[in-house]
Amino acid sequence: MTFDQMDFATYCVGLVSCKLGISQTEVFDKLTASGIMRDYIVEAYDVLHCFSGEYIADELVSCMKEKGVIE
Repeated sequence: MTFDQMDFATYCVGLVSCKLGISQTEVFDKLTASGIMRDYIVEAYDVLHCFSGEYIADELVSCMKEKGVIE
């Protein structure tokens, strides 16, 4: 993972935390355990980082729902 990818992953955790109203630690744990962190956020960094924060947060929440991480 590059520094830019790590920085972006941190940004994503913060976005989702604000959107869901849960702690950043809980969001990080859920994204990591579900594979979304590695397989989507890090792998798709080149594309994802071009979108707005609102879009990214909505997309990640949608992914978390699809994987059954949240309801």
